[in-house]
Amino acid sequence: MKITLIQDTIHWADKAANLRKTEEQIAALSEQTDLVVLPEMFTTGFCADKLYLAENMEGETVKTLIWLAKQYKLAITGSFIALENQHYFNRAFFVFPNGKIETADKRHLFTMGCEQNYFSAGDKRLIVKYCGFNICLLVCYDVRFPVWARNVSNEYDLLIFVANFPEQRIGDWDILLKARAVENQAYTCGVNRVGVDGNGIHYNGHSALLNYQAKPLLTFAENETSIQTCKIDIEPLEHFRQKFAVWKDADRFEIKA
Repeated sequence: MKITLIQDTIHWADKAANLRKTEEQIAALSEQTDLVVLPEMFTTGFCADKLYLAENMEGETVKTLIWLAKQYKLAITGSFIALENQHYFNRAFFVFPNGKIETADKRHLFTMGCEQNYFSAGDKRLIVKYCGFNICLLVCYDVRFPVWARNVSNEYDLLIFVANFPEQRIGDWDILLKARAVENQAYTCGVNRVGVDGNGIHYNGHSALLNYQAKPLLTFAENETSIQTCKIDIEPLEHFRQKFAVWKDADRFEIKA
């Protein structure tokens, strides 16, 4: 499977501008990739308090994503501000090339950013099957909580985090991505934004694609606006899991809301 990471700035609270840019980027990737990974809240930036930007599943953002996936025959993943049953969510999505969309909402809300004052927390993980891979999609702050990300009995092969992770804590991000890759014996992808948001918070990227031993397959230069693509294969991962089967000794547990 070819996977493409888009590390870019995000126009603050400007859905139209961000959607236009995303359309141009994905159009340029036609027939070059299977999966495009966008940052967290790719249409708005991390502006949880601006609930007027929320959309339901029939809104412009979802319509555009479905059209792009079908038009260019690729899958797209990321997150946006969603409204459902009078509740707001930081909603992760996975759009298939046929236009089918699956979603799950960010589990761990960032209390220091007051995210819990505006959004409701999710209660399920999103794991989809695509191009021979089982793919788990989580959002930003979820990277700090290994129990939620835990790969029980190899239920996924690729773990994706979409993020707005600030520069002041980027060292944590680098460590956590590697830890999640090693402990879960899975390819691990983290896509972060760059630039300065409307609250004056700076983001310097450090997006990465790691293999199941946390060895880098793709890395981005500091503050780099860039689009990179890499091919990953399931066979080496399966061989590694058979040879070094630590997953068989993992604890069994139950997560309670």
